[in-house]
Amino acid sequence: MLRTHTCGELRIQHQNEKVTLCGWVQRSRDLGGMTFIDLRDRYGITQLMFNMETHKELCEQARNLGREFVISVTGSVAERSNKNLKMPTGEIEIIVENIEVLNTSLLPPFTIEDNTDGGDEIRMKYRYLDLRRTTVKNNIELRHRMAIETRNYLNTLNFLEIETPFLIKSTPEGARDFVVPSRMNQGEFYALPQSPQTFKQLLMVSGFDRYFQIVRCFRDEDLRADRQPEFTQIDCEMSFVTQEDILQTFEGLALHLFKTVKGVELNKFDRITYADAMKFYGSDKPDLRFGMKFVELKSEGEKNLTAGKNFVVFDNAEYVGGICAQSCSEYTRKQLDELTDFIKKPQIGATGLIWMKYNQDGTLKSSVDKFYAEEDLKQWAAAFDAKPGDLILLIAGDTHKSRKALSELRLEMASRLGFRNPEVFAPLWVLDFPLLEFDAESNRFYAMHHPFTSPKPEDIALLDTNPAAVRANAYDLVINGVEIGGGSIRIHNKELQHKMFQVLGFTEELAQSQFGFLMNAFEFGAPPHGGVAFGFDRWCSLFGGSETIRDFIAFPKNNTGRDVMVDAPSTISEEQLKELNIKLV
Repeated sequence: MLRTHTCGELRIQHQNEKVTLCGWVQRSRDLGGMTFIDLRDRYGITQLMFNMETHKELCEQARNLGREFVISVTGSVAERSNKNLKMPTGEIEIIVENIEVLNTSLLPPFTIEDNTDGGDEIRMKYRYLDLRRTTVKNNIELRHRMAIETRNYLNTLNFLEIETPFLIKSTPEGARDFVVPSRMNQGEFYALPQSPQTFKQLLMVSGFDRYFQIVRCFRDEDLRADRQPEFTQIDCEMSFVTQEDILQTFEGLALHLFKTVKGVELNKFDRITYADAMKFYGSDKPDLRFGMKFVELKSEGEKNLTAGKNFVVFDNAEYVGGICAQSCSEYTRKQLDELTDFIKKPQIGATGLIWMKYNQDGTLKSSVDKFYAEEDLKQWAAAFDAKPGDLILLIAGDTHKSRKALSELRLEMASRLGFRNPEVFAPLWVLDFPLLEFDAESNRFYAMHHPFTSPKPEDIALLDTNPAAVRANAYDLVINGVEIGGGSIRIHNKELQHKMFQVLGFTEELAQSQFGFLMNAFEFGAPPHGGVAFGFDRWCSLFGGSETIRDFIAFPKNNTGRDVMVDAPSTISEEQLKELNIKLV
């Protein structure tokens, strides 16, 4: 080894020891008679001291070192006179006796500090430099710990880690595939897997009853903060299990990760049905770190606390619902106008906001006092269980759109009130998703999860009469408003799988062409099975307190799907195109 210690391990008890360190020059400070250098490696920073009086030539050599030069130094550990207790090595320094420049460096395009002056694009172009920063390095180390603890936990439960192919068959259902042309089978293409779904089901048929894989997946989708064209899943499958078995097993995994990686002890997770999640939070991934549950004043076929007052907005609305923001009755007109502008944004789509203040003195004031008397407002306050000092915010219109807008308003109010603390965690399982969703444009049903998801046994008969009402044996794990992962009990009966394909509009020929290999396997004794897949990158960003997964991927793509560091995607040569029998138009 070129070094005896790392730059993060020396302490006061090492005083007077002779050591050799290697690393990068973080910064240099020339104080006339002495020069100090902060030497950095993956493990930390150690201060080096060069004395002009005792080692003039060495000190002058040190002053010629640039940022990010790679050096090796030998010297003695000494107690620092000006200790820095914020650093693990802050009580000591190295009195340098010898220095060797292992490599020089150009001046970096941005400062390699926690608070860097580099923007996103420049740091992505020089990602290998960005990875030297402590904050980014810590994210990668967090990712490593999570992978190790995932494997440790699943190994204790007899799961086997089994690799599945990356070059597979394209299946148009779901997101767009990345396709790979085959040179040896011209005119034909592989696809990169969106998930190992069919392979893990085949492993269940093979008798490997507990499978997992921390696996790379690929989807040709538009990007956002929590989505990359290539991403990592904790992919799992189990045989001879019920939905409850899977929830218990992987809730255990989540609890294990919280405890061992984050140092957080959590209790049993909450559960909510998809229908209730949409009714009370307007989202299938509700953030339960705070309240503000929806209350309906008017809903189709149920109650109506808004009727008979000739207020056209409410009278013509299918739905009137809202949230109660506690202790917000002092909101000014300017603040209320800001909230109105917020929900009118095109991506949210509400047409307006109705408010009602329950003042501290017990009086009620609303933006629709012209239509509703105080007795009416008292009924609203009672429905919301509002107290003096609270503010009620209402949205009216189409049920689905209004709930969606209310969901965004709820999150906005929580952010304004400081309720979205990244160090507080509220995990829950969302259950009983719809099996199918109807697309009016193509006039057909699509699988909400995938075509192999099992319907709830009591709903199977509805596949013939009312497919839209069929619930799935499916579940999502949601934490702090983020879908961490999901899964389902699978169809293992070939007749039910055929029925599912029929409902989805598959012809026999199309079903056989796309999934014949799986259907054939089901002919040879497929066990009852189910599984789950977690977004590993999302887990990491959740634990790291970030809203973007890019911070936890060593070499991510930018918002347009490009790797600006290696300049990919890129064109290929005419010779390569000719080999693949591809002609560009």
